[in-house]
Amino acid sequence: MGPCRPRGRQGLRALDEAGRQTGARPLAAPDQGPLGPVPTGPSRRPGTRNTESGDRKAHPRSEVRRHDSGPLRDGAADVLRLPPGAQHRVAPVNPFPLARGRRTARANAHHNPEKEHRKQRAGLYRPKIPKRIPRRIPDDKYAEVFAGLRSHRDRALLAFWLSTGARAEELLTSRQVDAVVGRQTIGVIRKGTHVYQELPATGDAFVWLRLYQEQSWRDGVPRGRTQPLWWTLRRPWRPLAYDAARMMFNRANELLGSNWTLHDLRHTATFRMLDDPTMSPVYVQHILGHRYLSTLDIYNNPSHDDVIVAGLAHHERQRRKRESPPPAASPTAYNQDSLNNLFGGPIP
Repeated sequence: MGPCRPRGRQGLRALDEAGRQTGARPLAAPDQGPLGPVPTGPSRRPGTRNTESGDRKAHPRSEVRRHDSGPLRDGAADVLRLPPGAQHRVAPVNPFPLARGRRTARANAHHNPEKEHRKQRAGLYRPKIPKRIPRRIPDDKYAEVFAGLRSHRDRALLAFWLSTGARAEELLTSRQVDAVVGRQTIGVIRKGTHVYQELPATGDAFVWLRLYQEQSWRDGVPRGRTQPLWWTLRRPWRPLAYDAARMMFNRANELLGSNWTLHDLRHTATFRMLDDPTMSPVYVQHILGHRYLSTLDIYNNPSHDDVIVAGLAHHERQRRKRESPPPAASPTAYNQDSLNNLFGGPIP
């Protein structure tokens, strides 16, 4: 066994212990969530522990793997107890190697360049991260969150987030000229590519936007085509930042005792567009700004609530079938349409 594996195990224990001491959250009570009491059904399961999730374990290991060769070489020299001048003659040793073989120095060390790389498992000591199912805000819960907002700006933001499917930080990049009422579109700067793209929105969103603009302009908010579209509600006027928008949405969550996030609005918009049979998934991909169409596959998995609703509907249909069974057909009866086709016309 190479010297990197005991060092990797020691670092693994140190990272986990540091996470428990600094970033760990106490186990929530059965009726509490990260943002208050959690309602049953659409929100996160109450009483779940977030400190031992796969993401929290995998992230420190990924950061360790990203270290440059200098610290890794010095660490290997410390483990091997080499003299001070021999550090630069030691090959870099990663405490979390990607290769799973004991005798290989790196992953795919003897790979034939004429062949494609074979899919392999994750590196050593790396936990398996479960696939997450996107959360969808039900219509009644969305109405409650919308009613809990305190200004026209917040209502306009929520309406645009739900109708365009844009990310929260993308919508905050819009300028006043980007909201085109005639075309019913709003322009945003995409997160990954940083390109400008127009997104369709509902008429209600533009109504709330106009109410917000008239009120804010009377209060003295800067007005101009190149000025930001979203501003703070109090002086001194500043462009609305993502943290301020997130806190606005969290305040509405606290009033309702829910734990929805701004990204759940993007998931909800995606579910609504995919539920429309006349809406092509290619259009949904372009609206969301995804590079690959296969990214939408995560929305094909039913959520926990959908499974419960479908199961209860199945039991209800079975109960009605048992209580009122269909009448039994007569053994001598024939289908009238079949007889007409057989004899060339209606039988007198």
